[in-house]
Amino acid sequence: MKIDFEKQNGLVPAIIQDAETRNVLMLGFMNQEAYDKTVESGKVTFWSRTRQCLWTKGETSGNYLNVVDIKNDCDHDTLLIKVHPDGPTCHTGTDTCWGEDNVRNPLLFLTELQDFIEKRREEMPEGSYTTKLFKDGIGRQAQKVGEEALETVIEAVAGNKEKLVYEAADMIYHLVVLLTSNGLRIEDVAEQLAMRHNPDWDKKRRQAKSKGEME
Repeated sequence: MKIDFEKQNGLVPAIIQDAETRNVLMLGFMNQEAYDKTVESGKVTFWSRTRQCLWTKGETSGNYLNVVDIKNDCDHDTLLIKVHPDGPTCHTGTDTCWGEDNVRNPLLFLTELQDFIEKRREEMPEGSYTTKLFKDGIGRQAQKVGEEALETVIEAVAGNKEKLVYEAADMIYHLVVLLTSNGLRIEDVAEQLAMRHNPDWDKKRRQAKSKGEME
């Protein structure tokens, strides 16, 4: 990896991001020696500008930053380092140096689920329920979405929140399978919703419909 340490007097900023939650945890600086030690040890090591020495984050607190991935930016002078943190990152005891809680947005799991289901479709392992759904075809997948949607409605009307969440999860899972079989992803649905969130969306939709009717 080419890193331009000379541009800023031997140092480059290193943005530290939680690989799972995607939250930014802190910003530090590295010289060549700190970078090399980070790569070698697998634990983020910075160059302390105040103490003028190397310091491995967590060497006194035990709150190490375990490296998952390192990327360089387009100008080769800023690093993005994805990590798995051992405990809070900030020396004040907070999860991040901005005082934020490093919690994962559960919605991010939908992308993981989508990737998992696509992998199932590629590999088709025996004994997998998802494999069976793909083998059964789109008709059966669509039927399962309908069945789970009905069960979701029943629990909603009954006011059973716990079962409502359970059935809704089943419905979404089967919906992702159905989307995948049609060459789509759950993100395509999210993009559609985002488009509809635009205040002008309904106006544009009606204009397009009127144009089509005139043609």
